[in-house]
Amino acid sequence: MTRSLILVSLLCFMIMGVRAQQNQKTRLSLEQVIEISQAQSPEAFIAKHRFKSSYWEFRAFKAQFMPQLGLNATIPSINQSIKSYTNPDGKEEFIDQSYTSYQADLSLSKVVGLTGGSLYMRSRLQRIDDNSDSLGTTSYLSNPITLGFVQPIFGYNPYKWSKEIDPVKFQEAQRRLAEDNEQVAISASNYFFGLLIAQMQKHIAEINVANYDTLYRIAQGRYNMGTIAENELLQLELNLLRSRADFQNSSLDVENASFRLKSFLRLKGNDDIELVVPSQTIHFDIPVAEAVGYARTNRSGSLAFERRLMEAARDVARAKTENRFSADLFLEYGLSKNSDKLPDVYKSPNDHKQLSLGLKVPILDWGLSKGRIKMAESTQELIRTSIEQEQIDFDQEVYLAVMQFGMQKIQMYIAAKSDTVAFKSFQVAKARYMIGKISITDLNLAQQSKDQAHIGYISTLHKYWLNFYNLRKLTLFDFNINRQISVDINKVL
Repeated sequence: MTRSLILVSLLCFMIMGVRAQQNQKTRLSLEQVIEISQAQSPEAFIAKHRFKSSYWEFRAFKAQFMPQLGLNATIPSINQSIKSYTNPDGKEEFIDQSYTSYQADLSLSKVVGLTGGSLYMRSRLQRIDDNSDSLGTTSYLSNPITLGFVQPIFGYNPYKWSKEIDPVKFQEAQRRLAEDNEQVAISASNYFFGLLIAQMQKHIAEINVANYDTLYRIAQGRYNMGTIAENELLQLELNLLRSRADFQNSSLDVENASFRLKSFLRLKGNDDIELVVPSQTIHFDIPVAEAVGYARTNRSGSLAFERRLMEAARDVARAKTENRFSADLFLEYGLSKNSDKLPDVYKSPNDHKQLSLGLKVPILDWGLSKGRIKMAESTQELIRTSIEQEQIDFDQEVYLAVMQFGMQKIQMYIAAKSDTVAFKSFQVAKARYMIGKISITDLNLAQQSKDQAHIGYISTLHKYWLNFYNLRKLTLFDFNINRQISVDINKVL
């Protein structure tokens, strides 16, 4: 008997443990949801990798101006062929040719960004093994050191423009990362309140089921006593059925909203999520001119305007220099020596010099160059006009955001007060209906007002946080603590 009781007790504990695990809930506040989303949501993941791409693009820009050291080698190149040969008497004949060549170059080069030219220093060693006869010969040629400079004259200098544009692009990417971080907060708020409203509607539906079930039971007693008409009893029964249907629909809405939030936060597991209603809101006055100033100073859009103007100017400069008069200057000075023995090629080398100046002068292009210049200038003017309009829209967007946030305080007060009044009105209406002072229609209206007022309060709270984070995104400034918003790129990289 004792053993049976122990087994039954253990079984009960196991069942209770399984039910506890099934009903386990995870409580999350809005701040926690935003923190998780900024760490591991798909939007945050995409934003971080987009910034990483910009970071390595900027690193590549800086690297092109650093000295480049390289080794170029051919070991070996085997050639066995028949070629024509001109004898001293002028006659042509074909001879067999067979040789193996080796070559190694060690070069150090650096771009001169100011002029668009290139400096280089090179050391080269070559060897040829002649295999045409049985004896075979070997010869060496060395260039111990060669200094050279290549300079385009009157040509397009991409390095000059790259030095002006690429740093701006990287700063723009940094600011865009901070904006994307605030956009993640906005998306997280949408998912948070989407589930919160669904949970509230389910809770309201559950309360309504309990209320109408109680009222229906009371009405049945009254109907049996003959104190109410049948249509009133049927109306209460209909309300009970509707409340049960609403509860089922709201339960499904909660499941869908919960799945979307978990997917966005990349949360694993089957635990239910219980959201904590934000209890406090932050209200402060923001001067419009100050907000617009912060937006112009901090946002990536301002740098994008600057970058687009520079890119348009670059395209005009390229059109004016390409397909026009240009020249290329080539200077080289070095040492060289050949010998049959390897050690001798580095003894008393001889000088060698080279200077060349190439010219390119278009004589007749049927207006091709002029047309390209005019197209580039027209595009530049179009971009300038577009940016002016975008700047106006940009300022207007910030102005509206400040105005909307400024109205939140009174709107939150009205929504909270309406929720309280509607709840109390329903309690009074319910009590009056219980004693037969009002009709079922009045009770229904009071219940609908209560439900709408409560959902309206949560919706107003949702709108408040959207406006709060949208203002942060537009200005990249936290007016609550009076500090610019930025992201530590070392944590991203």
